[in-house]
Amino acid sequence: MNVTTADLVLWVAFPYVCLAVFAVGHVWRYRQDQFGWTTHTSQLLERRWLRWGSPLFHLGAFAVIAGHVVGLAVPASWTEAAGISEHTYHTTAVWLGSVAGVAMLTGLGMLCARRLLTRRIRLTTDRSDKVLFPLLSATVVLGISATATHNVFGGGYDYRETVSVWFRGVFALQPRPEAMTGAPLLFQLHALTACLLFAAWPFTRLVHVWSAPIGYLARPYLVYRRRAQPAAGPGFRGEPGGRSGARARREATDGPGLGAVRPADRDSWPMPAQRAGRGK
Repeated sequence: MNVTTADLVLWVAFPYVCLAVFAVGHVWRYRQDQFGWTTHTSQLLERRWLRWGSPLFHLGAFAVIAGHVVGLAVPASWTEAAGISEHTYHTTAVWLGSVAGVAMLTGLGMLCARRLLTRRIRLTTDRSDKVLFPLLSATVVLGISATATHNVFGGGYDYRETVSVWFRGVFALQPRPEAMTGAPLLFQLHALTACLLFAAWPFTRLVHVWSAPIGYLARPYLVYRRRAQPAAGPGFRGEPGGRSGARARREATDGPGLGAVRPADRDSWPMPAQRAGRGK
């Protein structure tokens, strides 16, 4: 199959540019913006949508990524050598991938709706979020559409003979653009949006993927000790006419202050008329 200049640009130059931006962008982000290397969580602003949307999205994303790693990086000959037939592999991949994709899309839809409908969260949305959420949504929708169109409701398409070959060739520095030219349009669009997502990755909240709190597993426990409280005695709060514990301790140490004058002392105070006479 003849390879045109457009094919070289789309399936050779463009992926390598996106991978270069992905690598260099992470180095730049870590050196210049370590305090921004976070999820930018908005849990304190809204929890009802987040409680369901976040687990659905993240669990679905983990399953989808695992399926892509097996489907794209593992050749068909390896799975056949492991005793997994091609029919068994495709049936399992299509149905498990569909369930994971629907869960991921549902969670992402809830997170996007939460960000659009909740005013406080909408006001905290920065420019990187305005790029990330549409791009991530397009990538997920195109992937599910390609699977549903060709492998669920269609006659079936073996992407391991085209898309997987191109994917492994890019990382092996032996690009094969002719493998993608024969792929269906939805698979091509899905691959291109995925490349754009990798290029935008270092400049968005997706960098938190590399900051899993693994160190917490080996971190020593923090011991909290309660401050000893003195036993309640006569004159403390709880008895008729009693004083508070803090006030009693203060008076025992420093003596009665301005706020704790004994009634007997009040008789020696000058009356207003006496004070007025002293001023004459």
